[in-house]
Amino acid sequence: MRKTDGPWRWLLDCGVALVLLTRLPLPALPQQAFARQAQAVWAFPLAGLATGLPAVAAGAAALAIGLPAPVAAGLVLALQVILSGGMHEDGLADSADGLWGGLTRERRLEIMKDSRIGSYGVLALVLGLGLRWSALSALIGAGAWGAILATALLSRAMMPALMAALPPARAGGLSRSVGRPRPAPALVALLLALALGLGLVGGPVWAALLAAGIVAWGCAALARAKIGGQTGDILGATQQLTEIAALLAFCTRIGPA
Repeated sequence: MRKTDGPWRWLLDCGVALVLLTRLPLPALPQQAFARQAQAVWAFPLAGLATGLPAVAAGAAALAIGLPAPVAAGLVLALQVILSGGMHEDGLADSADGLWGGLTRERRLEIMKDSRIGSYGVLALVLGLGLRWSALSALIGAGAWGAILATALLSRAMMPALMAALPPARAGGLSRSVGRPRPAPALVALLLALALGLGLVGGPVWAALLAAGIVAWGCAALARAKIGGQTGDILGATQQLTEIAALLAFCTRIGPA
């Protein structure tokens, strides 16, 4: 059996998702595995789980040695950023700068490609990190570790949906190189995140899914109107905004411990 057939194909898809969305140390994958990048998006939620589990473990250890919930939340947030390489945060900042700093489609895309950060990007990062930290503190104080993991799953599942719904906005870039997935892998990503989320937290995951879905729809509508499609930065921004939406939804559904 070739390493791109049968069970190997699914394992390689998981590896491709981890390469694309994390900075975890991984063994080298065969080159042919990356020919399936567009179809491997079904495994994006698992990349969220791979970064979420160590972060949750660090937060739980912090609580166990007597550190308060806000400090534990800061450690969870920091480890998530480190393990993902900060790529989603970078996408949020670039998207904020480009979508609001440019007057034409071409100028918006140009700004988003610029590695420098502007005032819109700084504000987006400060507000985004602040909201995530506050929500994580509340959930950790309630002992809702499963909600944190479910959020990591759901927010990554929204990215394939956006990739399937919108064409790449520019001729090059990460989004174009990965390719536009068919609806089926994007649907599998959503169902996988939902199934695992139900196992982790039960009924409250529906509220988080609804909140994340509404925000993802808004991101798609905005990207279509402003630049005519999606880019890697738009996908990163969508992950960040849907993560915030899901965390806040869990905060309304899960009371104190």
